[in-house]
Amino acid sequence: MSKTLPKTMRCIEMSEGRGADILHLAERPVPQAGAGQVLIKIQAAGINRPDVLQRDGLYPAPPGASDILGLEAAGEIVALGENVETLKVGDTVTALLSGGGYAEYATAYEGSCLPIPDGLSLVEAASLPETYFTVWSNLFDRANLQEGETLLMQGGTSGIGTTAIQMCSQLGVRVIATAGSDDKCQACLDLGAEKAVNYREEDYVSVAREFGGGKGVNVILDMVGGDYVSRNIKSLAPDGRLVNIAFLQGSKVEIDLMPVMLKRLILTGSTLRARDPGFKAAIADNLKKTVWPLLENGAIKPVVFKTFPLDQAVEAHKLMESSQHIGKIVLTME
Repeated sequence: MSKTLPKTMRCIEMSEGRGADILHLAERPVPQAGAGQVLIKIQAAGINRPDVLQRDGLYPAPPGASDILGLEAAGEIVALGENVETLKVGDTVTALLSGGGYAEYATAYEGSCLPIPDGLSLVEAASLPETYFTVWSNLFDRANLQEGETLLMQGGTSGIGTTAIQMCSQLGVRVIATAGSDDKCQACLDLGAEKAVNYREEDYVSVAREFGGGKGVNVILDMVGGDYVSRNIKSLAPDGRLVNIAFLQGSKVEIDLMPVMLKRLILTGSTLRARDPGFKAAIADNLKKTVWPLLENGAIKPVVFKTFPLDQAVEAHKLMESSQHIGKIVLTME
């Protein structure tokens, strides 16, 4: 079942090279929904740091995924593949994608789709999946973060950071965050962090240890890597967990593993994009049950910094790389 669809769509493609200027508007055939998938007419699509890495050849799309950038989108379902059981044509959803979001149409697995929370616009909804799936999977599933524990969020005003601060503080976790300016630190506090550290002016290690009662924090979510790895180890309490989801300052580091042994630490990390549809569907179920009610009652609010029309993807990427934003950047299909 489907609506009458065009044969082609606008999308963003990439020329050879690196940098935001290789992005350009193009036209491609509208994709078809495979088994267990739906086809979404996209109204808005979130931009994320992995898009920048993929653009520069550092994060290739997994086998079978679209080579078009974009890991999340919101819009209307216009066609169903075989064996889709819970969704129908005409439903509006927000969806985690394996790729393809910078386009007017994209496919998504049924289990990676979630309803638009009451009271949210499609632009706000499009900013949810990549960060919410990532935060839940890494903090609550992988790191087993518990109510009453402490979290150090590195990069508190990123899309991941603004999501983690709100989600964790609402679920009873005490949050300390780092940011690169006093204004950004204030934004972290406004979102629910108990403490914010301007890493350009303060040593976050000593502040984090004090925040954790002199012992350190229970969990750290880090996207920086580099020399942050050894500093994070110093910031963790006994039985602490360090989760890396990116390495903006590099993944090859030299560290002293003795504190890891003595404090019984866990160093782990993950990527979400290549995981199978069932894994992502399980995360979606947890989000719908635990987090979606917080979005609907206003306890958590998506932080959208700026929107750009699809044909201004270059400008959107340049803003992402400037790190001047607080929260998410979203493309709209006008």
